[in-house]
Amino acid sequence: MSALLGIAVADFRERTRRPAYLVTLAAAIGLGWLAIPPADSVWVVMNAGGYRGLYDGAWVGTVTALAGGLWLMLGGFYVVRGTITRDRLTGVGQVLAATPLSRPTYLLGKLLSNFLVLASMAGVLAGTALALQIARGESYAVDPVALLAPFALFTLPVLAVTSAAAVLFETVRPLRAGLGNIVWFFVWTFLLLGSGGVPFGGFGLVVESMRASVVEQGLPPAGGFSLGLTGIDEPLRVFDWDGLAPTGELVAGRLLVLLAAVLVAVLPALWFDRFDVARAAGATRVAVDAGLVRAGELPASAAAAPQVVGSVGVGSARVASLTVGSLTAAPAGRRPALARMVAGELRVLTSDLSWWWWLVVAGLNVAAVAWDGPGTAMLAAAWIWPVLVWSRLGTQHLEHGLDTLLGAYPGSLDRTFAQWLAGVALTAATAVGPLASILLDGDAVRAAHWAAGALFIPSLALLLGTVTRTPRVFQVLYLIAWYMAINDVAAFDHMGIVLDAAGHPAGASAVAVGGAALGLTAAALAVRRVQHVRR
Repeated sequence: MSALLGIAVADFRERTRRPAYLVTLAAAIGLGWLAIPPADSVWVVMNAGGYRGLYDGAWVGTVTALAGGLWLMLGGFYVVRGTITRDRLTGVGQVLAATPLSRPTYLLGKLLSNFLVLASMAGVLAGTALALQIARGESYAVDPVALLAPFALFTLPVLAVTSAAAVLFETVRPLRAGLGNIVWFFVWTFLLLGSGGVPFGGFGLVVESMRASVVEQGLPPAGGFSLGLTGIDEPLRVFDWDGLAPTGELVAGRLLVLLAAVLVAVLPALWFDRFDVARAAGATRVAVDAGLVRAGELPASAAAAPQVVGSVGVGSARVASLTVGSLTAAPAGRRPALARMVAGELRVLTSDLSWWWWLVVAGLNVAAVAWDGPGTAMLAAAWIWPVLVWSRLGTQHLEHGLDTLLGAYPGSLDRTFAQWLAGVALTAATAVGPLASILLDGDAVRAAHWAAGALFIPSLALLLGTVTRTPRVFQVLYLIAWYMAINDVAAFDHMGIVLDAAGHPAGASAVAVGGAALGLTAAALAVRRVQHVRR
């Protein structure tokens, strides 16, 4: 028990000092503000069929707990994952392997560590909810039970499952890398759609309780309920709600969720290698591709170690030969031709993509031309497939410890610009079929949106990779934007796939998207210039 607590507490202290923790914490506070908006707001998180509860402990606690579970299940996963890989890279795992610490105890320690990190965020969210209750001024009565019980029933079980999933993903080789980030996004989406918006159920009981309160107060019946940020035509009407009285069935169900989380976290003990050095050769490449660590955080021995190439990875020796070769091939005193640099960057970006990866690209492009439906759907499919490749823009030199070597080369801006052009070329190549379909339809407006999207995606990836020095930020943000776009949220449409009643793109114009792309690229070049000068 003492070993388990020691692992958990040490990990908790280390991770709460990281910027990602503070960013997620700030987002949780912002979520609390959105969940309890001003009385006249036309944006709400919880719409109880045209009503909202009086801002007392019961309503404030329930709404923030439900919304907090949704946000922390997604954003919190990306904060807590990576601790096992970090132990492997820093040598801590090898030290632990020399002790009597068992596999189940180690994995349970990681589960507890993850849970403590996420629970601390939920605690801050609960404090924010109480502060907002007082600030809104509709009820000054502080009821700790009514405020905190929803967090115990709806938020903490979700966080336990999220913590266990982070442990599981790190012990399954294909999910350790960036693919795991993408898989979790779709797991999260599936759980939300399959449970009516609240993972692992319970929302139906909340809805029934609120409907009953509306009827008891003689108010017009409530309409449809929704959980999530939505716009409304006019402020919601207010009713009194005493909160959900927990039933034995509900409590038992939440306890089963907690038990399932423990089993999921311990299950990898069946195959976990317990930091076998012979299996650790590929950890560096996997960790950077997943965005778990930055190359600058790795010990020199780890950054220089031989690496096993992932599905979209490149071995460090090969990158070095390609990049340095491109720098030294030109005569002294002359910059290498831009075309040669772009070809080199494109080769680095794509050199280890497997044949089946390109086969999927070819299939999507052929289907886009042959399919009789709207080409927008196939464009969305084509421009989600390369997300792991795009996410490496701006971080390729960091993945393999070449930052110092390439930082001494005076043409850093040329190389960054060549990376962007290589990204544009890849983006265009993966969606030639949708473009052909659009041109066959004679739709010049959508063709312009296609071109703007081909510029925007690599521009966003390059800027985020250059600034954050990790591929994970782009992986997560792009997935969210893409998901919003395919669900007809025009504000997030960067491809021209959200159409109005007349069949025209409903989002920002192609000129605006293209202009934003050029602005992002200019910002990436400026950041890279500052980084080079600071050396």
